[in-house]
Amino acid sequence: MSEKFNIDHMALLARLNLSDSEKDRLGKQMETIIEYIDHLEQLDTQTVEPTSHAIPLQNVFREDEKKQIFPECNTLDLAPAQKKRHYEVPQII
Repeated sequence: MSEKFNIDHMALLARLNLSDSEKDRLGKQMETIIEYIDHLEQLDTQTVEPTSHAIPLQNVFREDEKKQIFPECNTLDLAPAQKKRHYEVPQII
């Protein structure tokens, strides 16, 4: 068992009932993970900019632009009621 972690303690914290074979398998997997992390810690990252994503992100949305989709006179002409070039709607409250 590795000195860096205790599989029995981890199983207790996770409330898992592990068989001996599961403990052996998970223990080997955890050792592999820890070895990989140790390998990553040896890399020189002093010149690498911190980032939250592996690839650069860019906004794919377009800027909001005010566009007149329908000519004002056409939509007002379609309204059931209008008053002084505004839509007239029934009072709700």
